[in-house]
Amino acid sequence: MKFGQVATETAEGAILAHSQSLASGRLPKGHRLTAADLVRLSAEGIPSVIACRLDPGDLTEDEAAERLASTIEPTGLRCSPASTGRVNFYARENGLFLADKVTVDGFNAVDPAMTLACLPDRRDVRAGDLVATIKIIPLVVAGASVEAAAVILKKGTAFEVTPYRAYQVHLVATQLASLKSSVMDKTARVLEARLSASASSLVSERRVAHRAEEVAQAIRAALDDAGAKSDPPPLIIVFGASAVADAEDVIPTAIRLAGGVVEQVGLPVDPGNLLVLGHIGEVPVIGAPGCARSPKENGFDWVLNRILAGHPPDRAEMTGWGVGGLLMEIPSRPLPRLAATADADPAALGLVVLAAGRASRMGEGGRHKLLAEFEGEALVRRTVRQAVEAKLGPVTVVTGHRSVEVAEALAGLGAHIEENADFASGMASSLKAGLAAVESEGLPGMMVLLADMPNVSSADLVALAEVYRKASGKAIVRAVSGGQRGNPVILPAATFEALKALEGDIGARPVIESAGLAVIDVEIGPAARLDVDTPEAILAAGGILKG
Repeated sequence: MKFGQVATETAEGAILAHSQSLASGRLPKGHRLTAADLVRLSAEGIPSVIACRLDPGDLTEDEAAERLASTIEPTGLRCSPASTGRVNFYARENGLFLADKVTVDGFNAVDPAMTLACLPDRRDVRAGDLVATIKIIPLVVAGASVEAAAVILKKGTAFEVTPYRAYQVHLVATQLASLKSSVMDKTARVLEARLSASASSLVSERRVAHRAEEVAQAIRAALDDAGAKSDPPPLIIVFGASAVADAEDVIPTAIRLAGGVVEQVGLPVDPGNLLVLGHIGEVPVIGAPGCARSPKENGFDWVLNRILAGHPPDRAEMTGWGVGGLLMEIPSRPLPRLAATADADPAALGLVVLAAGRASRMGEGGRHKLLAEFEGEALVRRTVRQAVEAKLGPVTVVTGHRSVEVAEALAGLGAHIEENADFASGMASSLKAGLAAVESEGLPGMMVLLADMPNVSSADLVALAEVYRKASGKAIVRAVSGGQRGNPVILPAATFEALKALEGDIGARPVIESAGLAVIDVEIGPAARLDVDTPEAILAAGGILKG
């Protein structure tokens, strides 16, 4: 490939490195110049362009991306068409994402022009989740590099999704006077929510005294219920009323008394240290740590998900979980999808109103655009009220700059306020704060609204949501005005991992453009593009400047 300035008269067949604006219409970046294009360029007095010329054997970015993607075994995966040199891979079904670091690192070592990024090995994923992406950095790459990388991908399995298998789960819970029955009831509900991703079912529950002999008897009874050749296969989970303190404590002793083998007592994952793993014949038995009574991710999830995916961990694997095993100190980590049962609505939404910006274009004087009044109502309250009255799902308002005053303006609306301490870093941090709130509700879609758009109505939001519902929650839905993109926008779960990777003062646009999902535009008129960033814009839109 040759990159640089190319005289217009000799540029036929070259690929534009940057978009070129012309009075007769824009030529986009990556466009291969034709003879007709050269006539247009010359007519407008453009003597040269910055472009790439292909050497023999070179491939364009999309050709290279498609070639590499075609060598990936599609186990549990689907991929997007190549666009701007990128192919995204998504999980076809709920399961365990597996990645081979040696293969991925080998691919990335071939040529820095070609990159492969994916989720961490053995990550719990849902159908539609973005799990990996291949990106070609330049517009053209050497065919020899592509071939070398393809050989590496063919030799090993870079990544795959192993689907979860349904199990018949038997719960044994021990009782002490200090443990309320309501806590045990909640434990069963939380466990059922965890099992929903694999279509597993909780088929029995036995509550017994916190004594090894009685726990062993309950385990044997569960095995009797399951039978010799149960399909789905059985899994036994024991919740102790008291934490495991020793390898000879009640739960590990009960597993041995029931005829089983204890493989591990203790786990280098926090929360989740006090887990016990054993088996009776081929039936796994998990002694759950107390933290597994909560839906928050912990070591119990790591063990359970591997069993459900047919990759039960052994002692060597579990003892290697220390690096990355500290989960409590990761505030951005979302809760498991507690509400995401097998019959959950795939088009269910959480609404996020972004109201954290510094209003830097309002000039001096301390005025905040979100506190400007429209028809006697603060702008931020007007926007959030429309979101609440649409009755589409829970509404989260992400605040930052002058958060106390913004929150006061929203009093009584019933929206959840999420303060973003990192708002000064830009919009990406606010998007991620809102997304964390949506995921904590177990919702598979997020509608993003900007707080400074005074004319977006509840009816507009309902219209967007209806289109999203007709697409079964599998498309990006965007408000437009006269065909020009605007806001709000609805983002399905397939975009969530990419949203979490955003940094700085950037919105969701790059995710929308690279997601490989259908983008459905919904015409809502001028409201889709009217935001008020300056005092002049507020006055022109009919607002009154306030503090």
